Amino acid sequence: MNSSGPLDRLRHIGPIFRSSEAIEAGVSWRDLYGLRDSGTLIELSRGLYQLAEAAGVDDIDFIAVCARAPQGMVCSYSALAYWDLTDEIPSVVHFAVPKGSHRPVIDYPPTEVHVFGADTFGLGRIEVVHGEREQFWITSRERSVVDAFRLRHLVGDGLANEAIRRCLRTRPDLGLLTEIGHALRAGAAFDDALRLLLT
Repeated sequence: MNSSGPLDRLRHIGPIFRSSEAIEAGVSWRDLYGLRDSGTLIELSRGLYQLAEAAGVDDIDFIAVCARAPQGMVCSYSALAYWDLTDEIPSVVHFAVPKGSHRPVIDYPPTEVHVFGADTFGLGRIEVVHGEREQFWITSRERSVVDAFRLRHLVGDGLANEAIRRCLRTRPDLGLLTEIGHALRAGAAFDDALRLLLT
């Protein structure tokens, strides 16, 4: 297969895609099955494929989810684990989209979709690039901590407090951390934890 053929089209929609997306991109069923049978594609489940060249790529689940919904970002437990702010490894990708946008339904990788306010959605949303083509968006270390306090009813006080303790060990930008905390109205619990840990 040359670079202008079906494999190149699949790379454009990859690294994980449905057969329907491949067909929409102009790849024939014959080529799709041929690439699968040659080992160029891995069939993850019925009608769901991954480029074999992407196997073993770091953060492939994050890349796959953001490819399906590029307006969103990895958040909550998943972001905390990515930044090493918790030892908990989530069983699903936690993913946020701005209020008023399309709320995607993503069954692979297993994904829990959250809706965040549109006016502050871009605050602390950063891009992580892998290689030449793959990227994902995630809440920054500072925003991840603030979100843990803002969403304590979901993640719990213990996880929020552990996240801010670990974050402060990395010497973050305290001005930025405070600014995001106030912009997202993280509340008194965030202010008190920050004050206590800095004294």
